Amino acid sequence: MAAVLEALLATPLFSSKPHNTNSPPNFHTFPSKPILLTLRNTHSHSCLANASPPQHPAPASLPQPDPNRDRRRIVRVAWEKILRWSRSWRSKANTDILQRTNKVVVLGGGSFGTAMAAHVANRKAELEVNMLVRDPQVCLSINENHFNCKYFPDHRLPENVVATTDAKSALLGADYCLHAVPVQFSASFLESVAEYVDPGLPFISLSKGLELNTLRMMAQIIPQALRNPRQPFVALSGPSFALELMDKLPTAMVVASKDKKLANTVQQLLASSHLRISTSSDVTGVEIAGALKNVLAIAAGIVEGMNLGNNSMAALVSQGCSEIRWLATKMGAKPTTITGLSGTGDIMLTCFVNLSRNRTVGVRLGSGEKLENILSSMNQVAEGVSTAGAVIALAQKYNVKMPVLTAVARIIDNELTPKKAVFELMSLPQVEEV
Repeated sequence: MAAVLEALLATPLFSSKPHNTNSPPNFHTFPSKPILLTLRNTHSHSCLANASPPQHPAPASLPQPDPNRDRRRIVRVAWEKILRWSRSWRSKANTDILQRTNKVVVLGGGSFGTAMAAHVANRKAELEVNMLVRDPQVCLSINENHFNCKYFPDHRLPENVVATTDAKSALLGADYCLHAVPVQFSASFLESVAEYVDPGLPFISLSKGLELNTLRMMAQIIPQALRNPRQPFVALSGPSFALELMDKLPTAMVVASKDKKLANTVQQLLASSHLRISTSSDVTGVEIAGALKNVLAIAAGIVEGMNLGNNSMAALVSQGCSEIRWLATKMGAKPTTITGLSGTGDIMLTCFVNLSRNRTVGVRLGSGEKLENILSSMNQVAEGVSTAGAVIALAQKYNVKMPVLTAVARIIDNELTPKKAVFELMSLPQVEEV
């Protein structure tokens, strides 16, 4: 056996010369009988049993799939699915709400009330939009020149927007009411016009904040001031500057009501090609987020005014978002609301963009200006200033610690300087993130 193996190993299995495919293989280079006997009769020589067959040139490689083409196809299919879903949804939507609406009244002639009046009026030329305003000069400017001379002197209002100082005529026959009076003045104003309000008139609140002494939100203020606990109520909130609404730039907001049918109705009334409206049943979450983000915006402005940098800004806003979530969820709000349009969406807009009134107050406070001088130079209300103290009272009621928002309230009360507030906040214990 050893002799057979020795002869086998000494004999080359394959020639190093090129193989001629036109002639038969030369079997005479192999020892015939010994090899066959060896392969049949032994299993211990794996090197022989596993010997590879002759290697032939590999065929030409097939074209490899293009990963970019596959990726583009996946994205295209996903987008087409979204569009099909959109078309299907629109075909089922109730579109006769606007056709059945003849009159909308807007309470308040400020910037956001004016922007929403213009938006609704543009939805339907035959729709009568009445603005109840306090300033006779603004009233005259809207009716004669179609401009709000105080807030939008360069934006022409639709022809179907009219203004009045008479509450009775404004409210008579209205199908919907947009309430745009600042929170701190809402109760007294509504009490003065309550006799002209139809008990079934839906109120769509545009006002954000907390009443200073009572800690009430608009969902409580409106029915109580009108002495009608069943007054239909919807809260409208989300990241929306009045100027960009007037310019018809893409915007998204949310309407919240405990009455799902009413929320859907208001959605159909307000939604347009440049304004998306989502619905929610979480009235508390939408309102409390809208109130607290104004206070946080003041804090963000202070950081900007003190030139504390981007790291500081991100840390402060993140902490503020957590504080809002802590209080809101204690009050029964849904966490998803706080991360949605009325929460995170509105916080980002109000804290980071110069058009924000509350942020502007903070920037000027951080730069060293006195609060009274800042407020006297503004022609619009910064709700966060009056809301800050109410927020802290509410936090104490629900036993929630809110370091950033409490610091803002102390600065507004002139009991803490911005510089000292930063030092105290940075000196707080190092704790686990929650």
